[in-house]
Formats: sequence, structure tokens, C-alpha cells
Amino acid sequence: MVKVIGVRFRQSGKVYYFDPFGQDVRRGDGVIVETAKGVEYGEVTMEPTEVEESAIVPPLRPIIRVANDNDRATLAANIEKEKEAAKIAEQKIADHKLEMKLVGVEYAFNGSKITFYFTADGRVDFRELVKDLASVFKTRIELRQIGVRDEAKLIGGLGPCGRVICCKSFLTEFHPVSIKMAKEQNLSLSPTKISGLCGRLMCCLKYEQECYEDARKRMPKVGREVITPDGTGTVVENNLLRERVKVKVLLPDGTFDLREYPLADIKRMEPPQQETAPAESAAEDIDLAEALDLPELEGE
Repeated sequence: MVKVIGVRFRQSGKVYYFDPFGQDVRRGDGVIVETAKGVEYGEVTMEPTEVEESAIVPPLRPIIRVANDNDRATLAANIEKEKEAAKIAEQKIADHKLEMKLVGVEYAFNGSKITFYFTADGRVDFRELVKDLASVFKTRIELRQIGVRDEAKLIGGLGPCGRVICCKSFLTEFHPVSIKMAKEQNLSLSPTKISGLCGRLMCCLKYEQECYEDARKRMPKVGREVITPDGTGTVVENNLLRERVKVKVLLPDGTFDLREYPLADIKRMEPPQQETAPAESAAEDIDLAEALDLPELEGE
């Protein structure tokens, strides 16, 4: 077991493990750490906890220090610089007439690099843009193209539910979502109903999918004959959320009626078993072959 703390560098971003290095760190504290990108400011989201060594991606780096007032002032200054850098970058993009959309700007904590995030329909030759930006900011410039889902995560906004979109508020990574999930949940297949701000299928389709799959396994299939308190009938429709089954029931007077029952009141009819030949038949065939004294076939 290894003692670690969890550090996050962006809102709803991934949590990375670091060695607390014996320092008293609490949740919500700011810390200065060394990462593959350089020195960064992060927020502690998990207090010192022991985890299995297999859960750690080596090397486990120690924190440099707990953030002080100067570090927080530097962070605030970088945020203001990002706003100014975004205005300059947008003007430079327009000057170079590039088909790209600036989404966000990120300053390295120590000012050694500025990362510009953008979206574009295809590949963009931004070499001249990088040279132009480097001449203005006098530091290392990185342009990174991202997808529409990452764009929504950076910008944020309100979803159809009226709340801040999940990827901005708490989702740390995107999960695969398919149109099959919308079908199984009996949702409208209209793109405007099941698409998020990014134009892709909403991430929340994934949340209840396991419950629907579990309920579907327990519910009888449509068209299957079942036994109800009112007699035998054929399944017409399943309500997975309420776990109720709509059945076409044959009444004693020979008429049919549609009735709905709780799943607990439904019994499935076992399919008829196929008759198997008695074991004696095989023995009789062997005896018949012996009685005819058929020659044995030898393999070559």
C-alpha cells in the first residue's frame, strides 16, 4: 500500500496521484507539483489515502509545496493573461484567414508555455500563426486541435435538463454512447431530443442503461405466451421502468382483452421439450449389425 493524494488541475478534469511527501494536505488546498508538462498548480480533491501499488502509474511524483499566497496570486494573474491572449490569438487567426475556431487558452503556471485549444473541420496549417504568436508572447507556443465534445467540456453551458452539462460539472472522461441506448430506453430518436450542446448523443444516456438492460433480461419478450392471474395470454408491451407487462388475455367467453400486470404476477410458459429417442434403440441397432455379421471397416 502507498499513501497518495488526489490532485485535479481543471474543473471536472482527471484526478492524478501524487506523494504528499509528509506534508499536511487537506481537501481543497492548492499544491504546486511537477508534471510532464512542467510545474503546475493543482487542487487537492482527495486527502492522503493508502491505495494499492497497482493503481499507481509510475513514477509517483512528490508535491513540491502547499500553495502560498504568492502562488495563488500567480494563478490569478495567469487567468487574466489567458483572457488577453485569447483576444490576441483570435485577431491573429483572422489576419491569417485560417478556418479554425479558438476555444480556450491555458497558461503554464511558470509562464514557460501557452497552449491554445481550437476546433476545425480538417487539418490546418498554422505554422505561420505559431511564429506570429511566439513573436508576441516571447514564450513557447502550442496549438492543440480538439473535438466538439472537448469543446463543450471547456466552454460549458446548460443542458436540456436545465443543469450545467455533465462533462463540465463532474464527468472526468467520456463514455461510449450509442443510438441503441436511446432505443432501449424508449426515447425519442429525434436528434434535437437526444443530442447535447456538442451535437453528439447526450452522455446521460449511459447512466440508466445498466438498469434498462437488467430489467429487459427479467421481462418476458413481446409475443411470448405467459400465464397471468386471469389465464394465459400473449405479451404485447413491456414497461421497463414500472416493471409492468401488458398482455392480450384470452377470457373464458372466448374474447380477448388487454390487461396490465406487475412482473411478479406473470409466469413464463416453458417451451415444449423435444422428445428424445430411447437409449434402447441404439443398442438394438448394434445388435442388428452383429446379427447380420457385417464386416468391420479398417482405416487405411
